Parts: sequence; structure tokens; C-alpha cells
Amino acid sequence: MREAKKCIIVDDEPAAHYVLANYIKQNPQLELVFQGYNGIEAMNYLRENTVDLMFLDINMPEISGMELLKILPTHPKTILTTAYSEFALESYDYGVIDYLLKPIYFPRFLKAIDRFFATENGKQKAEEAINSVNVKVDGYLMNIELDQLLFAQSFGNYVKLHTTKRTYLASITTTEFEKCLPEKSFMRIHKSYIVALDKIEVTEKDFVIIKNERIPIGITYKRELTDRLKKFK
Repeated sequence: MREAKKCIIVDDEPAAHYVLANYIKQNPQLELVFQGYNGIEAMNYLRENTVDLMFLDINMPEISGMELLKILPTHPKTILTTAYSEFALESYDYGVIDYLLKPIYFPRFLKAIDRFFATENGKQKAEEAINSVNVKVDGYLMNIELDQLLFAQSFGNYVKLHTTKRTYLASITTTEFEKCLPEKSFMRIHKSYIVALDKIEVTEKDFVIIKNERIPIGITYKRELTDRLKKFK
């Protein structure tokens, strides 16, 4: 059986929480880890925690669901929940995977969950196929085997790639390079560092050690790194 996916509910209506929480509890593939009643609560939680799926209401006071998606730099896979359908088209611009109209019936909820797991399975298969990346080094394209990559370090508009063989200075930004990597095996742990999770030898409060190199852990990444390492090991 696959590991349960962490999900949250963000809705200002207690009745909606009751319905969705009940549906989630009936699905062992899902784990409800947080219930928020406005966008501010959701933002604060997502800054400190990693979530797989968000059930998000559109019509909320102060910050609407659509505004929340626009504000968040990154957000979990999202299923919108609302009594109105006029935002359906716009919602797909933000990676929303489904749109549930209230009142939400259980069969329709299950269909949305099946769609979520279909996207997760596709992502996993795509990541499993990635075993190397091509980057420009000294004006030439070079193939870097990911099983040899220890960590990547920001260096202006370049990235230092520390591998088991040597260090390369690649003409690519850290953000661009991060998008080339499978999320399952690599993680940004600091604004300037991305590490291979299986290459971490020691983990301390403020740094990790890879091949005698002390790599700092940014404060905003600590909680996620702890969670990822628990699952990874």
C-alpha cells in the first residue's frame, strides 16, 4: 500500500470542513494534517510544512483562494472547493488539478482523488527516468550523472556542481538547475545549496556534512529537511 499523502483543508465554512474531513478519513491513502479557516492560516502553515494536496475554498474573507494561489511562490497540488463555477477556467492557470462544486458528493470527491493520484504516478515515473542532466561548462554541453552529484552551490549566475569525480562550474542558475533534478532525490536546503539526500553523511542543527564539506541549512528549510530525511531513510 502506498504511503498516505498529507493534505490540508482551507475553508472558512465549518460545514465544509466537516464534509471534507469525513471524506478524507474514509480514504486510507490520505492523511489530514491541518485545517485552516482563512488564507493567512494556510500561508503560515505552508511556510513551515510540506503538504501533498490542498483542498482550497475560493470565496473566503480577506484573501480568496485564487489570491492565495497567486501569492504563494509554490503550493501543493490543489483541488478547489466552491459553490460557484465562474473561476473554473482561471483556476487551471495555477496548476489546480480539479474543481469541486458544493455541495460536494462522495463519488465526485473520489473522482478528484483519482485524478490527484494519476498526476502523482506520472510525476514519479518521470522522475525515475531522470538519471543525468546536460549543462553548459566552459561553453560545451556536458552530461552530469546524477548518481555522482553530491551537491550544487550557487555562484552568481553559475552553479558549482560538486561530484564524486570533480567540481564543475556550470552556466546555469540554481533555480534553473533545481528544476532539472528529481525531487525525490534532491532538495534545496539553503538559498545557495541543493544536496543529494542519499549523500548526506551527518545532519546537525544548522548544517549537513557531505564528503567533509559543511553545508548550511537555511532556517526555512529545516522542518522540510527533517521530514524528507525520515522518509528517505
